[in-house]
Amino acid sequence: MSHYFQTPTGPENRRSVKARFWDTDWTFTTADGVFSGGGLDLGTAVLLRESAPPSGALRLLDLGCGYGVLAVALATACPEAVVDAVDTNERALALCATNAADHQVADRVVPALPEQVDAEVRYDEIWSNPPIRIGKAALHELLLKWLPRLVPGGVARLVVGRNLGADSLQAWLIDSGYRCERVASAKGFRVFEVSAETAG
Repeated sequence: MSHYFQTPTGPENRRSVKARFWDTDWTFTTADGVFSGGGLDLGTAVLLRESAPPSGALRLLDLGCGYGVLAVALATACPEAVVDAVDTNERALALCATNAADHQVADRVVPALPEQVDAEVRYDEIWSNPPIRIGKAALHELLLKWLPRLVPGGVARLVVGRNLGADSLQAWLIDSGYRCERVASAKGFRVFEVSAETAG
């Protein structure tokens, strides 16, 4: 599939974008060929606005990291934590590394392709604006790969557009043995908290 899920071949055209969340002004480097390269996308903005930074987390995952907004924010807010930033787009991973360095968290943000992540690693929290447009089957496969990597009692925080199947995804997660609570709804997006406690 083309789109931002694969590494683009065209010119980067790097640029800076600004965002404000968690009472902080942020500047990120973006480029062509990555998700929401023109600025902070609305779904991620809703997730950040409706979610407090983790407390006491030591290992975090930004699943579908793009240019690294969540990974950088989490690493900044959680000075003891290592954040794995996973994407299939190598340009996005390079931008994530740049943004981590610019925010002085490069030593704790680990950009990686999915196959580069140690399968034994377990996460206190997973944060994601998941790539809904890869299709339902591929999305389900993605979540079933990563959600079992939560520690007991760990949570995943997901933001999904209502018109992109948020409610059906919630029902599927529950049917798959997870506790999935809608903790916020704003601007056409649902924020879900998915618990590993009842995962089969």
